[in-house]
Amino acid sequence: MARKILVTSALPYANGSIHLGHLVEYIQTDIWVRFQKMQGHTVHYVCADDTHGTPIMLRAEKEGITPEALIANVHKEHSADFKEFLVEFDNYYSTNAPENKELSQTIYRKLKANGKIATKTIEQFYDPVKNMFLPDRFIKGECPKCHAKDQYGDNCEVCGATYNPTELINAYSAVSGAAPVRKETEHYFFKLSECEAFLKDWTRSEAIKGKPTLQGEAANKMGEWFENGLNDWDISRDAPYFGFEIPDAPGKYFYVWLDAPIGYMASFKKLCETQGLDFDEYWSKDSETELYHFIGKDILYFHALFWPATLEFSGHRKPTQIFAHGFLTVNGEKMSKSRGTFITARSYLDYIKNPEYLRYYYAAKLNSTMEDIDLNLEDFVARVNSDLVGKYVNIASRTANILNKYFEGRLYELDINTGFYALGLVNVEEDIKQAYEQRDYGKAVRLIMGYADEINQYVQTKQPWVLAKDFESNKSELHQICTNALLGFYNLSILIKPILPALVENVEHLFSTPDLQWCDLGTKPMTPVRAKSIKEFEHLMTRVDPKLIEAMTDANKENLAATAQVSAPAKTKAGPAAILPEAEYISIDDFTKVDLRIATIVNAEHVEGAEKLLKLTLDIGEETDGQSTTRQVFAGIKSTYNPTTLIGRNTVMVANLAPRKMKFGMSEGMVLAASDERGGPFILTPDVGAQAGMRVK
Repeated sequence: MARKILVTSALPYANGSIHLGHLVEYIQTDIWVRFQKMQGHTVHYVCADDTHGTPIMLRAEKEGITPEALIANVHKEHSADFKEFLVEFDNYYSTNAPENKELSQTIYRKLKANGKIATKTIEQFYDPVKNMFLPDRFIKGECPKCHAKDQYGDNCEVCGATYNPTELINAYSAVSGAAPVRKETEHYFFKLSECEAFLKDWTRSEAIKGKPTLQGEAANKMGEWFENGLNDWDISRDAPYFGFEIPDAPGKYFYVWLDAPIGYMASFKKLCETQGLDFDEYWSKDSETELYHFIGKDILYFHALFWPATLEFSGHRKPTQIFAHGFLTVNGEKMSKSRGTFITARSYLDYIKNPEYLRYYYAAKLNSTMEDIDLNLEDFVARVNSDLVGKYVNIASRTANILNKYFEGRLYELDINTGFYALGLVNVEEDIKQAYEQRDYGKAVRLIMGYADEINQYVQTKQPWVLAKDFESNKSELHQICTNALLGFYNLSILIKPILPALVENVEHLFSTPDLQWCDLGTKPMTPVRAKSIKEFEHLMTRVDPKLIEAMTDANKENLAATAQVSAPAKTKAGPAAILPEAEYISIDDFTKVDLRIATIVNAEHVEGAEKLLKLTLDIGEETDGQSTTRQVFAGIKSTYNPTTLIGRNTVMVANLAPRKMKFGMSEGMVLAASDERGGPFILTPDVGAQAGMRVK
């Protein structure tokens, strides 16, 4: 039965270029959309640039242009990048659009009419130089918990603590460097706390056909937030601000996260206007269509709490399902400018050229969970060359020229006793189909390449190039063998089309079968297929040159030590003093109060839901009842380290720091690390000979 489906990807922020981390999501979504369209379903895929907020306003000011001009330039760049990577939106729009303004104001009025909007006077930091209230991320200072310097206004990257900006010690504006002042202002709040019962039910609900609305990991994360209770959501910002003004509230603007998801609706509304579609059929409360959001796990809070509550209490339908994915690491580590692995979409295209290499590699790594995926550049070269060139394209390369040379490109007329191309596929086609449906592309790729192995083994066993040496004696058998192999290649092309649409378009030209669909598969002997002959075979794909990978990473390396001096905001007008004032000295007695111990990292792992923390298990030579014991410490070093590389290393920890209860567990100390504008944090490593439990003094 044909389905009606609306699909969205998260809106990229119009303050920077699309990079390889972003592309995980858009490629993942595009593959799913293309698969659904191949099933004959009606599918609309929309997205837009997220264009509002203080960062956009400040960047435009810095560049000496209007915010509108800035977002227009970025929209052009983003659109070109997505097109090059074959991400095929039905409409790619902007949140700074009239449709979004109208919808945002209408939804706000409905929320207000339903008693879900309140006003409250709050105290915020205000920049007296720029004459503006400062968002949390534009305030920096000393962490009130661990006293780490240069931390953001909402959380500490070193100890992981969260706090209000007003709790920062020696706070300063990241915009002007000035010390901010506290100032009262009236803000508008969405009463999210009153939606908790609805959200608890919705986040654990089932979608169509018994499928859960959220992945298990996502639903569990929601449960953690419910344990702490939901706070009302501040949806307003004060002028100056680039965004939509709140109705009947001069000088007050919608916070970007209020109008951004409404941008999904606005982009679809624009599509409805151009294609004559019924907007209400997809967004009304009683809609029977399907709505799917693909997002990164870092914005799950907004999409699984704020967004469904906004929709529910403004009279609209909720998402059918929300699909969250993990982050991208490169060579096992966070993308890094110093290593040349912070790579933009455009840089990849400049050096590697072929976007389908990356589409295939991501597909081979992706599944339906929220776990991170790694782009290992050496493995990338090996896998693409082995699978796409050595297996898939190799089938056509070894047989198409023979068919052209001896049989004028005509495929053999199969009968009940022939049709190797169906064998194997009939057993896995449904599994491949289900893997695509469930976004387990890694499984789909494994099954597809297993089928390719079977066909290659057939060709290798039959050796048509040997039979061709005695053509007259082997004419019929040679014709059948090449036909079977090429029809297997034809089937493979249909199976892999959602991942490699451009390459398969060339295959469609080869077989004179445009717009191949899933129903065109030949899964059994005697199954009619559209392919009857092939044209002159032309080379389909070249191998990845490892030298291009090296050139790309070299070109993307930056001298962070040099750029930091330019980009870092000044903390004071005078700058740091060369010699510490006497009041900041400590005595030897103060120092000896700190118990510094050598610690061996016996285990290190990611912390689910923590963007910056790793959980370390440390051995500092302690024993209880004759048994060795360990300490658990949460350290804000995830941005620098792959946890597996830390196991077995020695470092230094503060052993007598009072244990602190964090939402992820108890932290029983602190490891020492170094960082500044040039990079980090980097853990301290003692010299050879230092052993667990030794005291540093």
